[in-house]
Amino acid sequence: MEAPPVTMMPVTGGTINMMEYLLQGSVLDHSLESLIHRLRGLCDNMEPETFLDHEMVFLLKGQQASPFVLRARRSMDKTGAPWHLRYLGQPEMGDKNRHALVRNCVDIATSENLTDFLMEMGFRMDHEFVAKGHLFRKGIMKIMVYKIFRILMPGNTDSTEALSLSYLVELSVVAPAGQDMVSDDMRNFAEQLKPLVHLEKIDPKRLM
Repeated sequence: MEAPPVTMMPVTGGTINMMEYLLQGSVLDHSLESLIHRLRGLCDNMEPETFLDHEMVFLLKGQQASPFVLRARRSMDKTGAPWHLRYLGQPEMGDKNRHALVRNCVDIATSENLTDFLMEMGFRMDHEFVAKGHLFRKGIMKIMVYKIFRILMPGNTDSTEALSLSYLVELSVVAPAGQDMVSDDMRNFAEQLKPLVHLEKIDPKRLM
């Protein structure tokens, strides 16, 4: 059965258009402990969370040149945790006054039959991976330091290997549209992590 036509319309979370502000960088494995130590000193006074997640990226091809993309993620180490379905819009890179990449963001918890539902809707899985790392918080800012593992046998999360000899570092804030001042706070925080890691506004299209 052919998938129904897809209309690329802005997606909003309820009545509020939520945006994700994002800075990204990476740190080599041998520098991880130094970065963790720095983050413990800079972030809120609580023990960082650890996570082990399985993420699948689904595509729905329609009449547009670019397919519609949804991400399904589940925790592998927290029993009973819900699946999460995430939509990320096209990044807004043009405004040089913004110190962070900005994109539309919707994240909702779902039931455990999420992947079956997406397949019934006509989506097809493009790729999957395992993410393992640490989560820190500083006010409304979220800092994730994690390693990505490729899955060697499709669907078997016990068979993985590290994708690189480095950890991905992401500094993000989810806020209503128009709250661009948060990118100033993010830039100031990122400055305190240098020279251990350089967090930048990275255009994903440049990596294609």
